[in-house]
Amino acid sequence: MKLIYEKSQAGRRGLAVPKPDLPVPALPPELARKEPPKLPEMAEPEVMRHFTELSRRNFGIDNGFYPLGSCTMKYNPRVNERLVGIPGFRNLHPLAEAEQIQGALELEWGLQQILQAVTGLPAVSLQPAAGSQGELTGLLLFRAYFDDKGEGAQRTHVVIPDTAHGTNPASVTMAGYQVTAVKTDARGNIDLDDLRGKVNEHTAGLMVTNPSTLGLFDENIEAIRDIFHAAGALMYYDGANLNAVCGISRPGDMGFDVVHINLHKTFSQPHGGGGPGGGPIAVRETLAPYLPVPVVVKDGEGFRLEFDLPKSIGKVRGYSGPFGVFVRSYAFMRSWGPELREMSEVAVLNANYILARLRDAYDLPYDRLCMHESVLSARNLKRDHGITASDVAKRLMDYDFHPPTVYFPLVVPEALMIEPTETEPKERLDAFCDAMLKIAAEAGTDPDTIRAAPHGRPVGRLDEVRAAKEPVVRFVRPE
Repeated sequence: MKLIYEKSQAGRRGLAVPKPDLPVPALPPELARKEPPKLPEMAEPEVMRHFTELSRRNFGIDNGFYPLGSCTMKYNPRVNERLVGIPGFRNLHPLAEAEQIQGALELEWGLQQILQAVTGLPAVSLQPAAGSQGELTGLLLFRAYFDDKGEGAQRTHVVIPDTAHGTNPASVTMAGYQVTAVKTDARGNIDLDDLRGKVNEHTAGLMVTNPSTLGLFDENIEAIRDIFHAAGALMYYDGANLNAVCGISRPGDMGFDVVHINLHKTFSQPHGGGGPGGGPIAVRETLAPYLPVPVVVKDGEGFRLEFDLPKSIGKVRGYSGPFGVFVRSYAFMRSWGPELREMSEVAVLNANYILARLRDAYDLPYDRLCMHESVLSARNLKRDHGITASDVAKRLMDYDFHPPTVYFPLVVPEALMIEPTETEPKERLDAFCDAMLKIAAEAGTDPDTIRAAPHGRPVGRLDEVRAAKEPVVRFVRPE
């Protein structure tokens, strides 16, 4: 880290962007104000109090627990934010020469090495800017690989399980493939009998996350690998749930040929509000020639961007990728070092602790140890008391907790998908479980209170049907 910092500082002068002395264009007369704007006169303390009060209404990871399953909303250490603000990184110009950005290139190269070790695959592209873009990029590698083998016209379908993330079928379609859905069996695994009947010479590959969105590690992953590889098809690993297995198992060892890594989920990049993400992909040797350009390579004692990949699918994003994301994730990984496995072990422990505390109050669709998240169901509350998963989620806000993911995966009715991550202590988990148990008890003693929740929030229970039919999608100026 010290070497990278010094190199980034050394390159700072060369990265300065000149500010041209251009004339400021005059405002067209028809747009000029005829009189000063009518702004309210307010004391500074009142303005400060107004915006401070608004900020307190916002729920964030800094002031509460986000148990959103499949999203991995965990606390991001502030030191990573300070590191991304190092002047040599903060002022980095994307068109700077390689000699001026050796520190940044070394960081990117080092990040590639860590991702290779974590995934068990030998080649990495940092370019995709999100998990969804990583998915599309990986599937475009499928297409380039089969086209190069002369099988592009034959391989037309990609298999995805019925528990897949919603981006998976979208990415398959965007890449020009057709979706073949496969069922889940009674244990929460991919149904092998259904799978065998759907894999043939037209199959390009499988797209799956393991552990799945059910929070379960597929017990048949080796058999699944053999089915696809025997058919000449490829295996794609959706890395959204990688937080469960880092240092424990590697997608490459499971037989996957392409993996995307959500840096904004597993490796510290702040996540939420739509911005910024990172979705690097790691691939097996057979797919490395098709990676997007540029890739970062070590050249003697220095580093450079390699563009000379004749079979590359081309660029999928500007420059080499979202650099600020790389700094945060690299710092996070280096701070864990060889103990990165502990991150996943604690995440799995926390999820199973919640599962153990809540299993008697809520329905358990699959009676197994879970991985990074547990999927429960409120169908028992709905059956016995008319209380839905949505009702539970809204009531949970009254206990100052953000709701978990609800109604996903779709194969679980009234699903409650809970992911605690490794950053929450036992005291916080207990407080969350206590609230969930109280709500389950209230379903039998005071269901009307739950149906009217949330209480005491800036916005109460909305008319969801009307909101869907008459959405307000623009600002309406008050009279």
